[in-house]
Amino acid sequence: MGGGYGLGSVFALQSWQMIMFALLLMVGSFYLGTLFGNNVPIYVSHLPSNSTSSSLLGNSSMSNQVSITYRKVPLSIPENGMDVCPLKYAEYIPCHDISYLKELLPTLDLSRREELERHCPPLENRLFCLVPPPEDYKIPVKWPTSRDYVWRSNVNHTHLAEVKGGQNWVHEKDQLWWFPGGGTHFKHGAPEYIQRLGNMTTNETGTLSSAGVYQVLDVGCGVASFSAYLLPLDIQTMSFAPKDGHENQIQFALERGIGAMISALATKQMPYPSSSFEMVHCSRCRVDWHENDGILLKEIDRLLRPNGYFVYSAPPAYRKDKDFPMIWEKLVNLTTAMCWKLIARKVQTAIWIKQENPSCLIINADRKIVQICDAEDDSKPSWKIPLRNCIHVTDQSYSQKLPPRPERLSVYSRTLRKIGVSQEEFDLDTLFWKAQVNQYWKLMNVSNTHIRNVMDMNALYGGFAVALNNFPVWVMNVVATNMQNTLSAIYDRGLIGAFHDWCEPFSTYPRTYDLLHAYHLFSQYKSGEEGCLLEDIMLEMDRIVRPQGYIIIRDEPSIMSRIQEIAPKYLWDVEMHMLQTKEKNPESVLICRKKFWAII
Repeated sequence: MGGGYGLGSVFALQSWQMIMFALLLMVGSFYLGTLFGNNVPIYVSHLPSNSTSSSLLGNSSMSNQVSITYRKVPLSIPENGMDVCPLKYAEYIPCHDISYLKELLPTLDLSRREELERHCPPLENRLFCLVPPPEDYKIPVKWPTSRDYVWRSNVNHTHLAEVKGGQNWVHEKDQLWWFPGGGTHFKHGAPEYIQRLGNMTTNETGTLSSAGVYQVLDVGCGVASFSAYLLPLDIQTMSFAPKDGHENQIQFALERGIGAMISALATKQMPYPSSSFEMVHCSRCRVDWHENDGILLKEIDRLLRPNGYFVYSAPPAYRKDKDFPMIWEKLVNLTTAMCWKLIARKVQTAIWIKQENPSCLIINADRKIVQICDAEDDSKPSWKIPLRNCIHVTDQSYSQKLPPRPERLSVYSRTLRKIGVSQEEFDLDTLFWKAQVNQYWKLMNVSNTHIRNVMDMNALYGGFAVALNNFPVWVMNVVATNMQNTLSAIYDRGLIGAFHDWCEPFSTYPRTYDLLHAYHLFSQYKSGEEGCLLEDIMLEMDRIVRPQGYIIIRDEPSIMSRIQEIAPKYLWDVEMHMLQTKEKNPESVLICRKKFWAII
């Protein structure tokens, strides 16, 4: 969303000028306190609350206790507030927890990399305490400077810098990490690589935008520099990578203020709708596309829009040694069977286009070289669905030619009509959120630069994200799996997002988002099912929101009352305000802010 806002003059500078500009800006703003915010936390002591050391902290200390606490049934919150997890859990991601994964390894298909997917522990094995920031955590650097520089102490891991330094992923600069914009196959910079892709997709005549590319899926994204340099072109990118040997790549991306999430192509469908992207990009993404009868390529085919591109920058595209020629031959055979056309192959990169050619698929299916999937309901969320070794054919009656961005933001998708949402309801929703966003910013009393990473936890039609288009933010639009599939319509508006079940933690690092928006989310989970209780969802919100980040909640009065009551135990400040519903009725709004605290 609006990623290029305020960046034009910065991106136009030469690289050395950019470095000098950023350093001068950081030094000056550090003393003014405008760029980094307040870096002084309040403290939670690991000592008893009546100890001398704790009392010396006076008003700067909290009564919460540091303790390893697991989720119990029935659920209860201590009177003195939620327990705080010990410091070693500063990067705790419940459904990507290494200790739990080790227990599962004997039951997983390692040949298909099933260990890289989500594996949520049973409730009794989940921590039920507030995840602390790491030692010397600082309020993150503000966008757009964060594209190139973040605090070293916030992602204090050197592995990527050590193994990828020569490819210009990330370098250490005193107290900072510096991201020069390189990658394994574009170590001389993403802008040159992006222009090359534009040339390759347009017979040397244009750019990715002129090729019709506005939404990209970046597989194995590294630190997401590819996505960062697509933003000035108004190209929205869903970047993902697993928590593997490069386990902190997604943490780096999010700390920079670039949209990304933890995910893996292995045994299940990706949590994105069919026909959502004009390009899928793999630059040394460490995916074995040629294995298992090309089942992973068939998932990419599901996600690509007709006439969408698959970009493959990897050794089989250019090297003639080892097994690379054999892998390339397999790729050519698989893509030909899927009716993709190889349109360019040069400078270590190959590009295919997914042709809109049903007759080709029918012929290849008759020849038994590819299988067409049985018709299924596209309205079903792609969540925990096993991969299918067949080609998914989109229902043409609901496909439509989409305009470029920003016109795409106002598209009333045929998929909405299919699920019974009228044009009038859609237009009303768009106007409503435009007015609400202006009110929110007044109530939070923040400048535009204070918020970068945003999640709409119950995104509906994407109206909230559309209203933020001119803000310097990106928005992760989440559609709950127990609701109608409106995520297809959200993608048709040129936005990005994912399916998710809020009975489980989200696949992201702690301290990921500056703003969480929960519009009638909790009332979708009123069944009282363990793991989906209000307190569970609040704990996950606390895990993924940054210190001094905001949480906006609107819901039923009884839910709002309960949240207002217990939010201080989560170390949130809370204010109640009144706004109006779409029907012009008064509605309560909670503006919560997570305190900046640390363990002493």
